[in-house]
Amino acid sequence: MPLIQGHEFAGTIVQKGPAVRNFKEGDRVAVDPIIWCGHCPACKRHHYPACSTLKLVGIDLDGGFSEFMKVPENMLYTVTEKISDMHAALVEVFSIGFHACNRAGVSEDDRIVIWGAGKVGQSILQAARTKTRNTVVMVDILDERLAFAQKAYNDIYIVNAANTNAVEKIRELTGGEGVDIAFEAVGHTKEIPGVINPVRGCVQAIRGAGKVCVLGLSSEPSPVVMKELILKEGIIMTSRVSHGEFAETIENMSRYTLKPEAVVTDIMHPSETQEAFEMLEKEPHKHLKIMLKFSE
Repeated sequence: MPLIQGHEFAGTIVQKGPAVRNFKEGDRVAVDPIIWCGHCPACKRHHYPACSTLKLVGIDLDGGFSEFMKVPENMLYTVTEKISDMHAALVEVFSIGFHACNRAGVSEDDRIVIWGAGKVGQSILQAARTKTRNTVVMVDILDERLAFAQKAYNDIYIVNAANTNAVEKIRELTGGEGVDIAFEAVGHTKEIPGVINPVRGCVQAIRGAGKVCVLGLSSEPSPVVMKELILKEGIIMTSRVSHGEFAETIENMSRYTLKPEAVVTDIMHPSETQEAFEMLEKEPHKHLKIMLKFSE
């Protein structure tokens, strides 16, 4: 600090350097904020989200909460005329959902559960719905966030884990078999007596040989009984940021197969940035994504 935040943003090119070849002034673009080193073991294997020194614009370096900023052209993706500026700013968060689905290998007949109905969970939901038409279950402890998801997709099931045994409900909805893939997108877990930890819940919710994909960036330990996973010969994996899924996200936005307006709960002026953070902190049940609009 001081740091200009903002890693989810889009804009219009107003000036380019002499070495830029693939873009011109006036192009509308979404910015992939990921910066990888290119020479660590993961980067040498082209697995850039696992870069040992990965950084993000807006988190580790100055970002998009500003009127202008400078980025290299390899971080840019052209936005089609079918995508509004507001929706273009959401490409980054939806790319996280697509990356998670690609990591887990979601296919058209998969039954899935998403534990956590925040912005990442909602992004996984939208990405998954472009890949499978089978059963989708959303689990959270906030009714309002579950309602956001079901309002956008009325063909999904929602479960409040604070007052319902989520694993039992998932088994009921899948004929006692469990889901093919379970995503954990809760992050910082609030321990509630009698409510299962989300990661362990995911393990219990999958079928035999199913998969668990963990995205929640929690600093707290997640209790998992490995026997429960081993007896199913299940697979547990992780997913971090994205790996080129900006292109897939933009393609789906252009085909109107996503519902980006469903995750935007507020639009505010940049001068209200601090207030926006406080709103998210104090009333998480009322807000998902708060958009900052820098121009008319």
